[in-house]
Amino acid sequence: MKKMIIMALALLVSQAVTAQGTFTLSSKDLGGQATKTQEFSGFGCTGKNESPQLSWANAPEGTQSFAVTMYDPDAPTGSGWWHWLVFDIPANVNELVTNAGNIELNLAPKGAIQSVTNYGAAGYGGPCPPEGHGLHQYIITVYALKTDKLGLDAQTNPAIVGYYLNNNTLAKASIVSYYQR
Repeated sequence: MKKMIIMALALLVSQAVTAQGTFTLSSKDLGGQATKTQEFSGFGCTGKNESPQLSWANAPEGTQSFAVTMYDPDAPTGSGWWHWLVFDIPANVNELVTNAGNIELNLAPKGAIQSVTNYGAAGYGGPCPPEGHGLHQYIITVYALKTDKLGLDAQTNPAIVGYYLNNNTLAKASIVSYYQR
């Protein structure tokens, strides 16, 4: 009996250590569905265009910076739609506060760069799927990177940012939210 108890405790500790070691992304503002708060303001949409609060934990050893992206693979463009690209987030940061994507408010971490989206402007551009097009998925991903700076600027287009992210990623974690009009 004593041996079984010790084995059960060892299993529980092993599971706890594994769960603690998983690179995770979460949001206090965003669940399975985006809302008018996150919706874009423009292109026929009338939302508040506030980026959601995001936090991450358990970055892998060797992480030197982070990046966050928001992408809609369901946009009827043939190549999806990039809604948000933030990179060069310092390694000691584990959160973006609500509305950090509004560049004018200066809420993003010092040194972080928000580059142009498919809306043609830097910063957060929320969901704005075509009316009647059905549910679109919005994939928000945090990247743990092996470099402290990507060497890019706020005018860098999403494809180039993605290329640099993929070449410097140690780990990534995502959450998916859906939205339709």
